[in-house]
Amino acid sequence: MDKNALTRDVRAYLFLAPALIVLFLFSFWPVGLGALLAFTRVDIFNLAGSQWVGLDNFRTLFDDPVFLGSIRNTLLYLLVVPLIQVAALALAVLVNTQLPAIRLFRTAFFVPVVTSVSVVGIMWGWMYNEDGMLNQVLAWLRLIDAPVGWLSDERFALFSVMFVTFWRGLGYYMVLYLAGLQAMPQEVEEAALLDGANRWQRFWRITVPMLRPTILLCTLLSTLAAMKAFEEVVVMTGGGPIGSTYTLAFYAYDMGFRAFDFSRALAASLVVSLIGFVLAWFNFRFFRPDSR
Repeated sequence: MDKNALTRDVRAYLFLAPALIVLFLFSFWPVGLGALLAFTRVDIFNLAGSQWVGLDNFRTLFDDPVFLGSIRNTLLYLLVVPLIQVAALALAVLVNTQLPAIRLFRTAFFVPVVTSVSVVGIMWGWMYNEDGMLNQVLAWLRLIDAPVGWLSDERFALFSVMFVTFWRGLGYYMVLYLAGLQAMPQEVEEAALLDGANRWQRFWRITVPMLRPTILLCTLLSTLAAMKAFEEVVVMTGGGPIGSTYTLAFYAYDMGFRAFDFSRALAASLVVSLIGFVLAWFNFRFFRPDSR
């Protein structure tokens, strides 16, 4: 290696050093320390004095019916992933035109993304109220005879919160798919059109295969977001009614900052991370551009 190349490498690492230090201090180090402490009886005032207990924290977790319910709810939350991908891609195709006022529609779909979760939760809480707009509209359409407790009935609460997550994230993934569509070379689709391919054939045989990197990104992001579902639960239900909206992320928060059982909270967080890594691996295996 010549002197100029070495100088360039040193300069590059010097520029990267501040970001790497921040990343290590506020990401890698806390994650690694948390994973280690998940196997201990945590003494929050003296971490060095935490007692090693091995897998006891995890045995306690899996003996807790609330934790098992949180796993079930989180897996149900993953139903949002395929639904939001299909809807976002369909919207992206619809708004990928030069029609008048199309920018207004794109902006309208993106507004929920930049709106505070607190505002969204309050708005939907009002709509889900037994005297709220949703019940009034359904009663006017004669679809219900009595008000439905969308957030107070354990049969509907989780799905009501899931819909808010779906609604709030739809515009974000739509924009990502729209960027992927606009980056596609038009010559390929024009050639398929000259070959006699109809719109459906062009979509499945050209658009979808060329969007595989974007599909991977969106599916990965939405899967991890579903695994970390927390904010909507905190704002709208607080885990109720009767724990029916507990997710793994909310369970970890509840154990750590309400019950002050940091050992169990860290163990639950590690379980969330492991499940997230497994799901991310499946996403990469299935949606990577060179997969068949």
